[in-house]
This record gives sequence, structure tokens and C-alpha cells, in this order.
Amino acid sequence: MNILDTIVEHKRVEILKRRQKRSLSGLTDFPAYGREANRIVFPSGQTEKPGIIAEFKRRSPSRGAIHPDADPVQVAREYVAAGAAAVSILTDRDFFGGSFRDLLEIRNALPEAVLLRKDFFIDPYQLHEAKAYGADMVLLIAAILEPAELEELALGARSLGMEVLFEVHSEKELEKYHPSMGFVGVNNRDLKTFRVDTSTSLELVGKLPEGVVAVSESGISDTGEVRRLHRAGYGLFLVGESFMSQPDPGEACREFIARL
Repeated sequence: MNILDTIVEHKRVEILKRRQKRSLSGLTDFPAYGREANRIVFPSGQTEKPGIIAEFKRRSPSRGAIHPDADPVQVAREYVAAGAAAVSILTDRDFFGGSFRDLLEIRNALPEAVLLRKDFFIDPYQLHEAKAYGADMVLLIAAILEPAELEELALGARSLGMEVLFEVHSEKELEKYHPSMGFVGVNNRDLKTFRVDTSTSLELVGKLPEGVVAVSESGISDTGEVRRLHRAGYGLFLVGESFMSQPDPGEACREFIARL
């Protein structure tokens, strides 16, 4: 069993336990559940300049501890001040050191920011969690979902007012795309082996559905590479480890965006 399979199996048990602790009606009582989601808006579906989705995460299965003591609100506030188009927050606890508290604290501190809940979505219940804790967008990973599951989750997210970032790693996974998904991310990291190769983005850019915002994810650390991928058609770039591995992630983000 590879690491992705391990995470998904763990997630099934985790969701079952959370359902037992809090009902769906308990989530709808959260103040953030009724708020209108914030949006990333681009003319003609793409950005004229590269946009950055800056990620907050403490650890990962591939790297181990990255920045375990980082303050989520401080980092997110600095990301937004630096000009990040959105902030991605890992909410998986056991593999990435995240939590719902991180998401909710950032939401409360930055009401105008666009927040992406990044997790391993396999159940519609998780969409309601995302809404309750203040997410504006959710990540749906093609590698762990069948087409019918993706459609159900994508339509469910949109019905709750949230955008979908649909993540793929291969042309085959693109076949699972559903028109309700406005953002398509190409993950340069193979989630089964955790090897990173940014050429994956270049290989797939010409095969992405028309009208979507193309997002290149993982392994982004060089502004020259960002400019090259932007010229190829990518509008957004999800950057996490190269910021979070620095003593001051917010300053690293500011300098990166300034160089762009």
C-alpha cells in the first residue's frame, strides 16, 4: 500500500469518528456556514500576471517536519499582505500537522482573504466542514476519486457556494473533469511516490479544458520557472514548502512575489 492509499484509508475512519461527534446540523450552526464565499476573479478566466496561492503547512509525509511551530494567523496575514491571491490551509492532522482550528482562526482574522481548504476529500460531509470553518475553495484529487464521486463532490461544493480546485497528475486523470470545476491544478508531485517534476505541468497544459484557470502545484521555488509556466498558460501557482521551510514564510512569499 502506497502513502496515498494509507492516507485515504485513514481518512475514512477519521470522517466516521467526526460524524459521530458532530452531526451535519451541528456544522450548519457555525457562524461561517452562512457567509458568502470570497472569490478569485480573473479577466477572461486567466491572470495577466502570475498569481500565487501561498500554502500554510507544518509537515508533510515526504519532508517530515517543515515548520512545526509556525503561527497560522501570522503567516497567513503576511501572505495576504505580500499579495498572495489566496491562502491554502492543510487541515489534515495526522499526516500534515494541520487542523480545523488553523482554518477557522485564519478565517476570523482575515475575513476578505480567499481560503482554500486542502485535504483529502472523499465524503460530502467534508464539504460542510469546509463551509462551517470558513473555506472559499476545496481541493478535489482525481487520483483518489471516481468520476461519479468527483461530480457529486464538485456539485456539492458549488451548491454551498465554494469553488473547486480539481487536481490531476496525468492526462488519464483529466478524463474525470466535470464542467462545474473552475480551477484545474496540475500537481507536479506524484502522490504515490512523492517524486516532483515540474515538466508535468508543461506536458499537460495544452490538454486542460478550455475556460478553466490553470494552476501549477508543488515543486515551485524559482521565479524564472513560474514565468515560463505562466507563458505556457498557467494563471496560478500553489507554493508551500519553499515558503514554509524558511524562518519567515511571509517574508519569503513577499520576496518571491516582488521578484515576479
